[in-house]
Amino acid sequence: MNNPGRYLITAALPYANGLKHVGHLAGCYLPADIYVRYLKAQKRDVVFVCGSDEHGTAIPIQATKEGTTPQAIIDKYHTIIKQNFDDLSINFDIYHRTSAPIHHETAQEFFTYLNDRGELEIKESEQYYDEEAKTFLADRYIKGTCPNCGYENAFGDQCERCGTALSPDELINPVSTISGNAPVKKATRHWYLPLNKHEAWLREWILNEHAGDWRPTVVGQCKSWIEGGLQPRAVTRDLDWGIKVPLPDAAGKMLYVWFDAPIGYISATKQWALDNNKDWKPYWYEKDTKLVHFIGKDNIVFHCIIFPVMLQLHGNIVPDNVPSNEFLNLEGDKMSTSRNWKLEMQDYIDDFVNKENGGTQCVDMLRYYLTQIAPETKDSEFTWKGFQDAVNSELVSIFGNFVNRTWVLMHKLCGGKVPKLHEEILDAEDQWIISEIENAKTKIEILLEEYKFRDALFEVIDLSRKGNQYMQKKEPWIVAKSLATDPDKQKLIDNSLHLCLQLTANLAVLIHPFLPNTAKKMLYMMKVVDKILDWENAGKIKLLSVGYSLREPQLLFRKIEDEEIAAQVQKLKANSKPVPQKINKVEEKKSREANEKSEIVNLKSEIVFDDFAKIDLKVGTIVAAEKVEKADKLLKLQVDLGFETRTIVSGIALHFAPEDIVNKQVVVVANLAPRKMRGIESNGMILMAEDNTGKLHFVKPEAVINAGAGVS
Repeated sequence: MNNPGRYLITAALPYANGLKHVGHLAGCYLPADIYVRYLKAQKRDVVFVCGSDEHGTAIPIQATKEGTTPQAIIDKYHTIIKQNFDDLSINFDIYHRTSAPIHHETAQEFFTYLNDRGELEIKESEQYYDEEAKTFLADRYIKGTCPNCGYENAFGDQCERCGTALSPDELINPVSTISGNAPVKKATRHWYLPLNKHEAWLREWILNEHAGDWRPTVVGQCKSWIEGGLQPRAVTRDLDWGIKVPLPDAAGKMLYVWFDAPIGYISATKQWALDNNKDWKPYWYEKDTKLVHFIGKDNIVFHCIIFPVMLQLHGNIVPDNVPSNEFLNLEGDKMSTSRNWKLEMQDYIDDFVNKENGGTQCVDMLRYYLTQIAPETKDSEFTWKGFQDAVNSELVSIFGNFVNRTWVLMHKLCGGKVPKLHEEILDAEDQWIISEIENAKTKIEILLEEYKFRDALFEVIDLSRKGNQYMQKKEPWIVAKSLATDPDKQKLIDNSLHLCLQLTANLAVLIHPFLPNTAKKMLYMMKVVDKILDWENAGKIKLLSVGYSLREPQLLFRKIEDEEIAAQVQKLKANSKPVPQKINKVEEKKSREANEKSEIVNLKSEIVFDDFAKIDLKVGTIVAAEKVEKADKLLKLQVDLGFETRTIVSGIALHFAPEDIVNKQVVVVANLAPRKMRGIESNGMILMAEDNTGKLHFVKPEAVINAGAGVS
């Protein structure tokens, strides 16, 4: 959108059922904060909203675990999460909560509006019911034996041992976690949003209008959903915790959390407007509002397909962009709350920010590293060694070193004041650094507007690196040795340090969206007010006035010591929990069958070379993956073959979780005739190898190569 009248920026509402880790921070909250700080530095009209998601089954389940009430759980974790964000300089205009009365009213009004206009459908279905507890059971309230690995305590939505996504119908011997009894099937009635009626609009809006400006992974996942055929989705459920369905014949029914949670952005905006004497409606109804949702990839379908349909039907604007990030792994493994393999925001705050040598410098150290490794296009990894290297080798040795050298030399060689710029003797090296200062703003601006925060941060650090190069070429400390015999050499010193000081002032402006505390510390050293951080000042070389006295230098960052890193790695390993390894009859049977299979080698009938030559094998990259509805073994994949992206249905769902195989390279039979599987046309086949335990492995190149490469 060109020249928006205003911006509404949202960050996904975190569940108030536990502490959040740095993967969540890197996934959406930090990039959103960077973008908002940049927009506000440009004096744009911006509102940045977020809040706690406090409904759904996750809340009462956590309450049961902690032996308390759902209300106590949301009060506890809302307070902690909000404080964590504050401690890490995530600066929302409002951090709201979905338990607030204004949110209940807003969500109920939204439902009523759609229902009164016939946009919802009523359907009857059978769901599991606990006769003793007299309640319908959400998937997480059902346990049983996993049909895939035999784990006896698998939940109705997922096995925590093998990671397979499940439905309660797939469990062997399911029981209610409330009473311990076997549940029965019972008819129930619910309201549905018929997404299938909006496929044409979604196809045009996403696949045509936004194919070029949304991230490929977002468009790819949306395309997969749309081409797979959208189905009506329930907006209500049988539950005793949540927002009541505002109809007289809907006793015991609540709005589904996926329906009420995104409406939380609207209710948060309403509350912000009330608190600030503003009008909230332009931010949700005016066409010149730019709405941007920052999310993780597990939220794409809700923010790109379901919520936009709701907004369109309600007469609201739809998002201009949804810059979704991939996942952040930790020390070689996927972050897992159940296995305690994670780095919580609270842990980092306790171990670094709140320590004697911590403070806001440690806040910015984390912000720096998470932005440097931001999973913008593929999953990335947090390692403590990587964190140490980023801080010591870049923040300390490049950025901090340049600022400190400039200040020390300015006090030593220029009396602690900004020296004059003698324009008549500017040389090629001076002109080069002036040009770099002037051009940096535009380069960084373009990258920020395109949500390429990692690249934008690199450009800021690279400018400080160029500052170091310039100073090294000028060597004012060497020039100073000849002042006694050639006083005019002071002009050379003045010019080099004047330009280094102006570069430092520019660095404060440019680094502020990323490292706000560092920028503020730099302002203190320069004895200037916050207004200098206005984005319009970037690229200027007259930010600091000649003759102005500056404060003594302060180190911007401390080094991270080896002992600190070793302690964190040890803490992670000591606190982690192993994956359940319970052996049972199902596993024993699978093992026995595998051993029998390994003793028999059956070759298919012989073929000639000409038969083999007919097969066209290509290397492809999986760009999106999802479960096929009502098909336990099938995954629907979007595979980039270089010359085109194809839909391929593969029977690997019992072996791989969809989110774990995105960006994996595979070998595809590219000229296999299309065939329909569960109503989806599959255009190719993924080659797999099966070991003697029955586990599947991708056949793939040893190293990553270009998609579309031939295999022979």
